[in-house]
Amino acid sequence: MSMTDRLDIPRFIPTSRLVLLRQVAALSAHLGLPAYLVGGFVRDALLKQPINDFDLVVEGDAVKLGRALVKQFGGRLTVHAPFKTATWFLPAGVGSRYGTEEHRPYSTPESTIDFIDLISARSETYARPAALPTVKLGTLADDLRRRDFTINALAVRLDGDHFGELSDPLGGRADLQRGLVRVLHPNSFVDDPTRLLRAVRYAERYGFKIESGSEALIPLALEYVDKLSPERLRHELDLILGEENAVPMMEKLWASGIVRCVRPALPSEEAARKRFGATRRLPSSVEDPVQFRWMVWLMDATPAQFRALAKRLHFTADLAKKVAAAASIYNDLESFKGTRPSECAARLDGLPEEAIRAVSLCADEETRALLEMYLTKWKDVKPFADGDALQRMGVPFGPRVGEILWCLRAAWLDGEVTSEAGEREWLAGVLRGGV
Repeated sequence: MSMTDRLDIPRFIPTSRLVLLRQVAALSAHLGLPAYLVGGFVRDALLKQPINDFDLVVEGDAVKLGRALVKQFGGRLTVHAPFKTATWFLPAGVGSRYGTEEHRPYSTPESTIDFIDLISARSETYARPAALPTVKLGTLADDLRRRDFTINALAVRLDGDHFGELSDPLGGRADLQRGLVRVLHPNSFVDDPTRLLRAVRYAERYGFKIESGSEALIPLALEYVDKLSPERLRHELDLILGEENAVPMMEKLWASGIVRCVRPALPSEEAARKRFGATRRLPSSVEDPVQFRWMVWLMDATPAQFRALAKRLHFTADLAKKVAAAASIYNDLESFKGTRPSECAARLDGLPEEAIRAVSLCADEETRALLEMYLTKWKDVKPFADGDALQRMGVPFGPRVGEILWCLRAAWLDGEVTSEAGEREWLAGVLRGGV
């Protein structure tokens, strides 16, 4: 393709999303607002990668377009005034469900489209390093120049006869062909240190290299990493931990010193790196790779260290609970050796299963076997009798019921009870005062 060629958009978008984008673009054109897909969509289309990013940029007021969409199609609009952007939450039935339709060669099917981010083409200035930018409306060229890397400074037009026109004023396609991640200006990393983490993420995701001139700029921006807000820093780390190539990404962050700049310090010692390396291939039981990798990374932190990190990174209550649970198990792992099944269960009951799985990945063979037995067998062991049955047998309602049930479960776990008849005999002994 030459610089003036068009991108064959229908090859990359499922039919329902394409129809929706054409409707949005038609309304945008009616309002005199040229519309574009910018950044990740074009990058991944040119790389023939699955498409996940749909940043829609208009030259003009995106909020105006959003209000017109709500008026014509319904739904609701959330406006982000400081950044001159809006999010259109679609009404039911608009752009939804295309699970059974024909898909294009490189499209990524999804079950529904719930919202579209509408972005005003804009320029940005930074009052100080790591601060949020000050924005003002601008042209597409302004919007592409404010972006992080040349490979993301690409746009394809959506409206009218211009449908599919490709804009590449900064050489992004050439860098895609060369496999390079290149910043747009020398102060890029200083203005926004999150770009340090994104550069590593893109390079490792696509098997690219950070362009030598851009890589030389990394040390100049390291002192500003810790000035990032908790939300922005955590967001970038979450994105990395969720990537398939998270391990080499983290290895690059450690080697370049980027992670070491965060205060309080994120674990960077050899033991932490070795543990994290075990997540290169995640167990099939892992449902949330991000939380799992946080648990593996931080599980050797002391309670005080973890509280400081959780505060710095604004962990959710759920994530904080799971990491704390993993740390409590990991830091006392040796004491599990030689324990009976009931002792192991007593210590693990009530803890998040994800935390136990994370520790199991990092444990030695003997302790891993105990943790895996708990997860696959012991945690599900339950007596036939329950509280109601005990009360019918004459045990008064109260703490004693729970005590007896736990002792009965322990007897099952340790092999002292092996059948329903044996359980009845055990309970008879308890009621006679044998336990």
